[in-house]
Amino acid sequence: MHKIRVVLADDHAIVRNGIKSLLDGVADVEIVGEAQDGAEAVAKVKELSPDVLMIDISMPVLNGIEATEQLSRLHKQTRSLMLSMHDNEDYILKSVEAGAYGYLLKDTSRDEMLRALRAIAGGEKYFSPSVSNIIIASYLQKVKETEKATQPKPKLSKQEKTILKFIVDGSNSREIAEKLNLSARTVDNHRASMMKRLGVKNAVELVRKALDEKLV
Repeated sequence: MHKIRVVLADDHAIVRNGIKSLLDGVADVEIVGEAQDGAEAVAKVKELSPDVLMIDISMPVLNGIEATEQLSRLHKQTRSLMLSMHDNEDYILKSVEAGAYGYLLKDTSRDEMLRALRAIAGGEKYFSPSVSNIIIASYLQKVKETEKATQPKPKLSKQEKTILKFIVDGSNSREIAEKLNLSARTVDNHRASMMKRLGVKNAVELVRKALDEKLV
C-alpha cells in the first residue's frame, strides 16, 4: 500500500499533536515531518519530498500562503493543503492563487481531513463546501465584471454628451436649454433618449451610470 507522506506545519505544538492524534492509525497516511514556521516548512519539503504539505496560514517567518507560493514554483511534486481558523474570502482566494490544492477549516472532521488528503495526493483539488461557495461566488463576480468591462459603451452624440455633462453637474432642463440655446423640451427629449439607451429609470441612475462608465 502506498502511504501518503505528509509534512505538518503549524506554529502551535498542541495543534500539530491534535492533528497527529486524528491521523494516528490511518493505514495510508504517514506524518514524515513537522515544522513550526513557513521557512522551516519549505526546508522540510525540500528535504523530505512529501506528497502533501498540511500548512497553517498564520505562521511566523513565512506565512502559509507565502510558503505555498514558493513550493508551487520550486517543488511542484508536493501539494499544499491549507489549514485555517477562518473562512476569510481574502485568505481563501490568495491561497488558491498561490497554488494550494485545498483549504480546510481547523474545525473540520477527521473524515473530511482524510478525504482532502487522499484527493490532493491523487492530484485533485479539495475545498470544503463553505470554502467552495466562496470561490464560486468570487469567480462569478469576476465573470460579471469582465462581461461588464467588455460590453461596448453606448454611443452618445456630441450634443448628448454636453447635455449629460450639465445633468451630472446638477443643471435642470431649463438651465441647460438656456446655456445651449435650445428649448427645454429638446433637452427633455435628449434626456429621455439617453435614459432609454442606457437602461436607467431616472435622473439619479443616469448620473450614476455616466460617472461609473465615464461617459462624460
